Amino acid sequence: MPINHEHQLNLLKDILNNHQSDCCGSVSECEQLERLITSLKVNGEINSNILPILEEIHQYSQKGIQSANLDQHIGSHQDQLSQWVDNIEGLS
Repeated sequence: MPINHEHQLNLLKDILNNHQSDCCGSVSECEQLERLITSLKVNGEINSNILPILEEIHQYSQKGIQSANLDQHIGSHQDQLSQWVDNIEGLS
């Protein structure tokens, strides 16, 4: 059974919160972010103001997948991670 957009947004926020609080993560988490974002982008039920945030997170996850040092990549995005979560919470 597919999860609805609210659950997808919550999962997205959970992964971002974990990256922010732990300053580390995995390639599979970045791949999960990409799958969630792809699904959310085609969902007509989400607030359209979230789309630019999703695009930023998509770029973050792509660069994370390609990064030679994922933990350093995550560490360099600490401010954005918390901002993205706050923005998603405010718009969802």
